Amino acid sequence: MNEIQVALIEDHDLTRVGLRTALQQRGAVKVIGEAATGTEGLKLLETAKPDVAIVDIGLPDMDGIELTRRFKQMLAESDSPEPSTTKVMILTMNDNEDAVLAAFAAGADSYCMKDVNVDRLLEALRVTNEGNSWIDPAIARVVLQQTRQPSSQTVSSIPSEIHTVAINAADDEYSQMIEAYPLTERELEVLELIVAGCSNAAIAEKLYITVGTVKTHVRNILNKLCADDRTQAAVRALRSGLVG
Repeated sequence: MNEIQVALIEDHDLTRVGLRTALQQRGAVKVIGEAATGTEGLKLLETAKPDVAIVDIGLPDMDGIELTRRFKQMLAESDSPEPSTTKVMILTMNDNEDAVLAAFAAGADSYCMKDVNVDRLLEALRVTNEGNSWIDPAIARVVLQQTRQPSSQTVSSIPSEIHTVAINAADDEYSQMIEAYPLTERELEVLELIVAGCSNAAIAEKLYITVGTVKTHVRNILNKLCADDRTQAAVRALRSGLVG
């Protein structure tokens, strides 16, 4: 398997060095660039085009959420014949509702807490690099708590300069969609594990089925939820109350 090329955007020197050392000792990851500020990080992502960028939320000049939003906007507006395919993984100790929901809205691909062990982080990197999303169970719980609030509640305390949307209770559209195309019991089990951040291989191992069968279930789930990817499916599952 080819090495995953990673960029580290983290302002704390010891944390950054520790991450680089731990990841590169495993041989599956190559750190191709580092930055200590959001401004430097954005430039690094434009030039180095890593497979995955590990981004800390608490950067000194431009927080990781705003960096993610700007980078994703830049990708959307790019007319380059070889556009960047860099995925963004938010790595943080901050699991409060505002920060988590802002990260979702900014377009981050995966969400991981800093207290994760190295093996779990490597799994998250592999899943993210494959084009799927890894959602830390602690973060999934935060989002679930938010979805249980009254639908009139919005995320009002997120700074206005960060263009975000509130993730509230299920819209009528989603409720009708779920009633029309109900998930099977097995698909609900797979969906719960997707929300928990499990890869296809991990889901297969937990449910004692093949990876091919997992992929079939995931495809059916995406179709029934009208979701483009695993992150969107997870968010819609949490919003609709499918996963509790």
